Amino acid sequence: MTAHAAPISLDFEEGIDRKTLRRLRDRFLLVNQQRWNRAHSALSYRQQSVLEILPLVFHLNHPALPGYLDGDCPYGLVNYTPTAATLHAARRLARTFSLKDEGKRRPDLDAMFLMGSPGTLGHSVASDLDVWLCHRSDLPERGIRCLERKAERLSRWAESLGVELHVFVFCAADWRAGRERVEVTGENCGSAQHYLLLDEFYRTGIHLAGAWPMWWLVPAEQEANYQQCLRTLVDYRFVKASEYIDFGPVPSIPEAEFLGAGVWQLYKGIDAPWKSILKLLLIECYARTVDQPLLSAEFKRAIYRGETHADRLDPYVMLYERLAGWLSGPESGARIDLVRRSLYLKAGLPLTRAEGSPDQWRAGLLRRLVAEWGWAEDQLLELDERQRWRAEQVTALRRTVVAELTHSYRLLSKMARNHGQRAAISDSDINLLGRKLYAAFQRKAGKIEQINPGLAPSLAEENLAFHHQSEQGGAGEGWLLYRDLEDPADAFWKPVIRRSGNLAELMVWCYCNGLLNRATRLNVRAGPTVASVSELREMLDALASFLSFPIAPADRDALSRGVRPIRHLLLVNVGIDPQAHLTEKGLHKLSARHDSLGFSGGRENLVVSIDQITFNSWHEVSLQHYAAGDTLIQCLKNVLASAAANPAELPEVQVHCHNRGHGPAIARRVQELFADVLRPFFAGGAGPHSLRYVIEMDRRFFVLQFNGLEPGFIVLDSLAALMTHLALPQERYLPVVFDRHALLEEPALRAVCQASEPDSIQVFFRVSGERTRFWVVDELGSVFSWEQPMNSRRHLLVPVLRFLDNLIERRMLRQTDSTGVIAGVQCYEVVRREDGWRAERRNESDSGAPLPGLEVQAVGIQEGDSRLRFDIFCGAQEFTVQEYGDQLIPAVAHYIRSLRRSDEHYPVYLTDVHLPHDLDPRVYQQDIQTSQYLYYRSFLEDALNRHLERL
Repeated sequence: MTAHAAPISLDFEEGIDRKTLRRLRDRFLLVNQQRWNRAHSALSYRQQSVLEILPLVFHLNHPALPGYLDGDCPYGLVNYTPTAATLHAARRLARTFSLKDEGKRRPDLDAMFLMGSPGTLGHSVASDLDVWLCHRSDLPERGIRCLERKAERLSRWAESLGVELHVFVFCAADWRAGRERVEVTGENCGSAQHYLLLDEFYRTGIHLAGAWPMWWLVPAEQEANYQQCLRTLVDYRFVKASEYIDFGPVPSIPEAEFLGAGVWQLYKGIDAPWKSILKLLLIECYARTVDQPLLSAEFKRAIYRGETHADRLDPYVMLYERLAGWLSGPESGARIDLVRRSLYLKAGLPLTRAEGSPDQWRAGLLRRLVAEWGWAEDQLLELDERQRWRAEQVTALRRTVVAELTHSYRLLSKMARNHGQRAAISDSDINLLGRKLYAAFQRKAGKIEQINPGLAPSLAEENLAFHHQSEQGGAGEGWLLYRDLEDPADAFWKPVIRRSGNLAELMVWCYCNGLLNRATRLNVRAGPTVASVSELREMLDALASFLSFPIAPADRDALSRGVRPIRHLLLVNVGIDPQAHLTEKGLHKLSARHDSLGFSGGRENLVVSIDQITFNSWHEVSLQHYAAGDTLIQCLKNVLASAAANPAELPEVQVHCHNRGHGPAIARRVQELFADVLRPFFAGGAGPHSLRYVIEMDRRFFVLQFNGLEPGFIVLDSLAALMTHLALPQERYLPVVFDRHALLEEPALRAVCQASEPDSIQVFFRVSGERTRFWVVDELGSVFSWEQPMNSRRHLLVPVLRFLDNLIERRMLRQTDSTGVIAGVQCYEVVRREDGWRAERRNESDSGAPLPGLEVQAVGIQEGDSRLRFDIFCGAQEFTVQEYGDQLIPAVAHYIRSLRRSDEHYPVYLTDVHLPHDLDPRVYQQDIQTSQYLYYRSFLEDALNRHLERL
């Protein structure tokens, strides 16, 4: 560097003097003033007032100034006297403002600094202002909180002027001790870095008011003896301690800090890659060249040597020179090129359009650098035309950026592991940063990749064409995306922007990456599908209602929790006519059935395919395509599984189906189904609750239920198969809930299941002519049904109630020491009323009435793996399997027939059945369910009555 003033040398051994120290301080302040002027000139006239009055609003607690809270807020900056320009700026904001003498009051604030890119080559219109506000160490907690609230209010005022302002409130003593009161946010690095941030502060900081940094007065060669030098300066009164503030030395960067700082820069790089790439490479450079001085030390040495020109001391120029020297090898050509592009794009100053720019000093400095790099005019023009970059360019550049970020992160992680150092970042912060990195960069099945993380202002296209692969002579069901196809035949020589297996994924990718908006003209070549421009327009409207673009990053609170789906959008039958196969068969609507899952007389399911788009709490977008098998049930199972992980916050479900034929009706039915299923499983914000949900679809029945947190379903092809399934034994009480459109032809069964209650045995019956249908819902919700002749209404319930009473009596005898509730028996008649089918309670007192005939009992015998067989007792007469074998049932029937006095045929009823506890050789049932007893009762009664009818 070229010196512009005489070098200053401080030798603490030989002696120093106050005059030299003041000269050194003034030299730092000269560079400081140049940077302040440059930062000020980069702002618009209205915005400049923010920088002008920043110290004043904290020096005075004046109600007329921005950010004022109340009269108790701490105020006063050490050694600060506002300039005439500052007072003039204050009066422009508040005409009633006047400066009052505060006397000898002790100031509450030690210093104020601006740090980062303001006043440097890297400052652009998008740059923010980061301010350090340092209070005295003994300030009460209440005062600190008040300053923080004032800082927030001041930031909102600055935002109204177009300035992004962040004021960080702390004291120097806490900083030196590593007790920063911060956590990772959008602007705070939390615990991720301390010395790296201090290194950046010392080389970029602009002193706004208050005490000056003590670091200025300690030569770079004496950083290792920093505390001794400081004591010399203060104890021997070379400086007044109250005039200086001490943040401590930066002799080197501890190894433990590299990983945390690297992760933090990756975190920032997701949304602003250019600055983060430069900083990440600097961290790697520091880690690999520990024998070289830090940039802050180089900056201080240059000022000691006499360099005071702001261009030569520009932090971004010094950063580039350090990286260029480090990446000087032939194998580093691609990385140094990325450094140059990152610096140019971070500056945000297009040189091909920079004539007449107010930032002439920045333009001149950047031109000198570009000339050194040997960039041609067309290379500059490409970078300056970022707003015209296309998806292909951005995708290629994103790969380069992500590769560099990933390379640096892996390298830093490896170094941290190899050195066995604990990272200087809290577990919670590294977990938070890791989650954001995962959400932004991790590839996984179905995830929609975001290709433009701050690389280009916009990727919007004027014209997009969606062509089915078959239109270009290809095989399969894929789709191709083109731009600017005035003639579809042009597709043969135009490049393909993207290929995808289905149309919905291609649309979602275009929308989430900003290629597609309502102004984009569309063209569709559908091939064998029925996709159309109108369908794509409707899909775009559905996506816009579902998800705002651009997709904002997830906040700290969301990332601190596990990922969960926030909402789903189901696109039904994209590019498909669900009734095409009916038309081919010559079938049309033949009944009054409007249910889209069992439409018309053919009970056709009109949901052929579903594209499930999910937006989760980490702001990832994913798509899952269902096109084979029972698509609706598969999708429903997926949504139920995600809901089970967090039942207190169920995801919202939106459904869209193109307005073709029955599109809106299909969408309403699917949305209705998902709401109806989620409601009982997760009632009260808890669950999944134990139940069986029955859906009728396409002439089949689907029974949904949870096994722990895992949803599953069983497919049943007929009503008989469904009833057999509902009668199976359960491990716990499982009520049956029917979908609103399921079994509409069986309203009595719906009424029975709706009246089901736990811990009881419920008998339901319905008399229809000369037949009676019975349903028994047992203590665990299993439903067993049968039909029998209607002989006498008075004795209708007697056989089954006598049977159930015998079961309950045995349970009571076995459970004499148990405190559990023993199930009782309740009787209901299923009747039709004006408001629908209902189960009405009936008196079961007739269960004690005498039955005609004799007591018939069956005792089950299970021997090894052989099938269950029964010994039957008719009164005192015993019929054993051992004696009668396969002729047992005919023998019992013949005996019963011999006891009857007439030729009248009436059924026989078993009064009791005993079952062994090892009905299933694999399982020992402590308590056999009532439905199991009823099954074997029904089986034996049917066999006996069939033989009686033959006699």
